[in-house]
Amino acid sequence: MNAGAGDTRPWHQRCYRWGQTNLTELDPVRYDGDWWRAHWRRTRVQGVIVNAGGIVAYYPSKFPLHHRAEHLGDRDLYGEIVAAAREEGLAVLARMDSNRAHEPFYIEHPDWFTVDAAGRPYRAGDLYIACVNSPYYDEHLTDVLREIIERSAPDGLTDNSWSGLERARICYCANCATKFRAATGHALPRVADWDDPAYRRWIGWNYARRVAIWELNNRVTREAGGPDCLWLGMNSGDLLAQATRFRDYKAVCERAAILMLDSQSRANARGFGSNGEAGKLIHGLLGWDKLIPESTALYGAGQPTFRVGSKPEPEARMWALEGFAGGIQPWWHHIGAYHEDRRQYRTAEPLFRWHEAHEGYLIDRRPVATVGVVWTQENVDFYGRDAAEDRVGLPQRGLSNALIRARIPYLPVHADHIARDAAAHGLAALILPNLGALSDAHCAAIRRFVEAGGGLLATGESTLYDEWGDRRPDFALADLFGAHATGAHHGSSGAADPSWEEWAKHTYLRLTPELRARVYGPQVGTEPAIAGERHPALRGFDETDILPFAGRIEVVRPAAGTEVPATFVPPFPIYPPELSWMRQPRSDVPALVLHAPGGGGRVAYLAADLDRCFGRDNLPDHADLLANLARWVAADRIPLGVEGPGLIDCHLYRQPGRLILHLVNLTSAGTWRAPIHELIPVGPLTVRAQLPDGVGGASARLLVAGDAAATGVEAGWVRFAVPAVTDHEVVVVE
Repeated sequence: MNAGAGDTRPWHQRCYRWGQTNLTELDPVRYDGDWWRAHWRRTRVQGVIVNAGGIVAYYPSKFPLHHRAEHLGDRDLYGEIVAAAREEGLAVLARMDSNRAHEPFYIEHPDWFTVDAAGRPYRAGDLYIACVNSPYYDEHLTDVLREIIERSAPDGLTDNSWSGLERARICYCANCATKFRAATGHALPRVADWDDPAYRRWIGWNYARRVAIWELNNRVTREAGGPDCLWLGMNSGDLLAQATRFRDYKAVCERAAILMLDSQSRANARGFGSNGEAGKLIHGLLGWDKLIPESTALYGAGQPTFRVGSKPEPEARMWALEGFAGGIQPWWHHIGAYHEDRRQYRTAEPLFRWHEAHEGYLIDRRPVATVGVVWTQENVDFYGRDAAEDRVGLPQRGLSNALIRARIPYLPVHADHIARDAAAHGLAALILPNLGALSDAHCAAIRRFVEAGGGLLATGESTLYDEWGDRRPDFALADLFGAHATGAHHGSSGAADPSWEEWAKHTYLRLTPELRARVYGPQVGTEPAIAGERHPALRGFDETDILPFAGRIEVVRPAAGTEVPATFVPPFPIYPPELSWMRQPRSDVPALVLHAPGGGGRVAYLAADLDRCFGRDNLPDHADLLANLARWVAADRIPLGVEGPGLIDCHLYRQPGRLILHLVNLTSAGTWRAPIHELIPVGPLTVRAQLPDGVGGASARLLVAGDAAATGVEAGWVRFAVPAVTDHEVVVVE
């Protein structure tokens, strides 16, 4: 089950498949060790995550306040499972869940726990939430880490709830008050006010404390267990969730040799594609030579969460396959060691065996993509603020979903890494999906990219705020956009302005030149004369002069020498239908400004928030226009083309001498709403891929179908057909 008897690499470089039986307090009297050992073998895992301590101890801890599992007695269930895993040749991670404690602990050390402004303890159910600035983290947890390592010498330790109280609640305990004043000179903020300097300092102070905890715990585990005994925490695949828990993804990845990803299932709003994107985003920070095992729940995760029920096999399978496509490694996860719903036990084996058979193609590879989607975590915090889902989540999701739908490979690019990633991946274009808060340095990096010939697509309020969320008088890149902010806008993104009346959502975009005079349909003699051809950005819309909108549009002033192929049509009534006609068919408010700066690349500024609209409404017109703009600003330098039916997520990679293409079929019953229950095959698909140096394209192997595809090579491109894709296909071109 290990990578090989002679493989001397550290565990965190060679263990690709993991398993976790997340013990409950009842499991000491019902754990069937022989069955689980056989299951480890069947699923080909190379490492296991075993509950050790924290909220609940599964061994006889020497610390009286370290709560033992209710049915543990004097047994060392954790130690027994570790011993069995060692006999099987498996790596072991000791699992912690540490930020809460039972009442006896609180009574003994009330000053170690979080409190609100009135001094009342914050609680999660019957448990008390510990403060990250107290001796609970600096002394108690580090002592527990040392005890676990001394007893069982695990390869590493991980912790579900390592980052403590989330951003929505401020702790006012004496530890926080004293340490915050010492660090900043401020008293703790009384309310969440993003314009308050003290609150901003509190945000940064909390991020720094989590980084310090990461460093402290790794220092302790390495001192006690050796240089490869790593403390790993766990992290979310959702950037907004990371922000609300003060987990600085960039800082964490800079300090991590491997990242344990606690991203167990999709949310309806995010879809399966978010897992592939999470893998690419994290690898962009962590490095493509490191591993990202992901906790894939086989129980009924979702809303509602059925802890002891089975997740439908297609739902669990598709989440894992999107992970494979994004460079994530599998890790099965059950709640409890005994289940009456036993369907979940069959899900992992075929996935894990397939992964083992083809692991050489799933690691140590580099992405091939020419479109970079720029992001920062500061944008989530200081621009998104208390409406981060609306301001940041929806635009980013809508943009990435439009690229997936158009089968355009892309990479998340941190704004600190623009120059690095542009050089490493040969990026042709950058996209700023409502990336409101950017520093001057970030804007300068974008400017240099465009001046060197790169393309740029920016939407909404991108660059209109500095890194603290303070509004600039104009876009920082107004000269590149060919558009200047006026400080006004029309419409609303929706959630942030519930007072916006329903009829006011009935807005459109007018496309120019108008073409209906030559399009099939009634003619009344007042149709505008056709004045030239439309811009390539409007390709595919030849039979319409308007596009539905229903979003927010920034009112901008276009600069001389720009092109405005779409403008805003103001709202008119939706109902009654007798009143549903345009009162003002046209306006001079630009929805799209196209610019070709002298000596630079192509630039598109989209004042209409179609990225947010597509994330919210899923209207194909919005996705088509976004994809057209991505292709235009990239000057059609897209290294992949896939034609055929279905919603296919495409991920392209390179290894020495080969290309590797993942095709994940998202065309399934329930794709739009979890859980799916049936996989629907699609095909055939025709694929064109640009061949990098060193890849000849003489052969193409379909790893899932177990077949070969005939190839043709012309002008540096390879062409082949994929007859059908049920869940996924992985094509190796050599």
